[in-house]
Amino acid sequence: MKFIKQALVVTALAAAACSAYAQEQFIPAIDYRVGPYAAGGSGFFGGAIDYMTLVNEKGGINGVKLVWEECESEYNPTRGVECYERLKKKNGGAALVEPLSTGIAYGILDRVAQDKIPMTTLGYGRSDAADGRVFPYVFPLITSYWDQAAAMIKYLGDKAGGLDKLKGKKIVHLYHDSAFGKEPLPVLDAYAQKLGFELIKIPVAHPGNEQQAQWLQIRQAKPDYVILWGWGVMNATALKSAQRNGYPREKILGVWWAGSEEDVIPAGEAAKGYTTMTFNTPGNYPVLDEIRKKVYAAGKGNLEDKSRIGSVYHMRGVTAAILWTEAIRKAQEKYGKGKVMTGEQVRWGFENLNVDDARLKALGAFGMMPPVKTSCLDHEGSGAAKVQQWDGVKWKAVTPNWITGDKAMIRKMVEESAAKYAVEKKITPRDCSKEG
Repeated sequence: MKFIKQALVVTALAAAACSAYAQEQFIPAIDYRVGPYAAGGSGFFGGAIDYMTLVNEKGGINGVKLVWEECESEYNPTRGVECYERLKKKNGGAALVEPLSTGIAYGILDRVAQDKIPMTTLGYGRSDAADGRVFPYVFPLITSYWDQAAAMIKYLGDKAGGLDKLKGKKIVHLYHDSAFGKEPLPVLDAYAQKLGFELIKIPVAHPGNEQQAQWLQIRQAKPDYVILWGWGVMNATALKSAQRNGYPREKILGVWWAGSEEDVIPAGEAAKGYTTMTFNTPGNYPVLDEIRKKVYAAGKGNLEDKSRIGSVYHMRGVTAAILWTEAIRKAQEKYGKGKVMTGEQVRWGFENLNVDDARLKALGAFGMMPPVKTSCLDHEGSGAAKVQQWDGVKWKAVTPNWITGDKAMIRKMVEESAAKYAVEKKITPRDCSKEG
């Protein structure tokens, strides 16, 4: 009898453990907190983890708690792939993956489809992955590099008095010499041909702290505008180099990964007046106050420096986690509330997002990001961006409304590029009319 009672106790404990385990949704964090790009990685993943902690503090997603495990990639594609392989099957399997690296995203692009794990590439990565027929497991959410490049040209055209006024002008594309830096080139080339401006391409070797030759070339070319497609230390170096060479910072327009506090504060006065693209509106929002009160006040915050709460990178991490949790919530609506979702089910959630203004308001993030509505055809869901300017102390939005470039042209390019990829990889595109 004693043996039977002990067996029953063990069984009950095992059942309780299994029950607790079944209510945990695992999200691997392939991050980077060391190296030349540590500011971006620590801020972004710090924000994402802070928001997931907030969700847990409020009871999880219909009772399902979020769990995660960090793996240091150092922004290195090989290490990133290793992290993915190590974590993808842990804790019942990954619900999704977000590497925050174009190089790593390219490295696991085919693997996520095989493993049926959705990958988000929030504001970066392969732009033609917006075509969900060819890339069912990849989601370049909010705005891709191609749509950002189109918005950049729209903004510069507006500054010049109209897109037609760009004819005959010189625009330098000063870019990080990597897959990240080269990603917008097809769009910029297409616009140069269409609008008649000269596009001058100047690469900068990793990590970007040597730019003397590049700025000598810029000084000789005397361009009307410089698009700074930088990352990490490259950005502050570019701003200080521009100042030394007498190039006006007001004529520099940065990619959104060149528009954080960590990019401009080290540049000092050289950054004042500098503008960049962004997919978050600078400012404070109720969701950030909730994180301060319910996460950091409880000693559960992820960032050591509390002043970074609400900074550009932190806010982008919060934005990412909002979309992750909304995809899981959407998946639960179809596959069962209060249940742990598989990667395949979460993929459906990402493909059926409708995070509109009303939902953003309910989440305390109204205005912080553009509304996102995805579909089988459109894995991006928005394509909108804003322009922000550094006033020497903080970022301020200089475009009150979300802006987009030539969406029809970009969509045509996306479909053509995705179709080419499908042929190369022998992929049969999905029929979206049959998706539900």
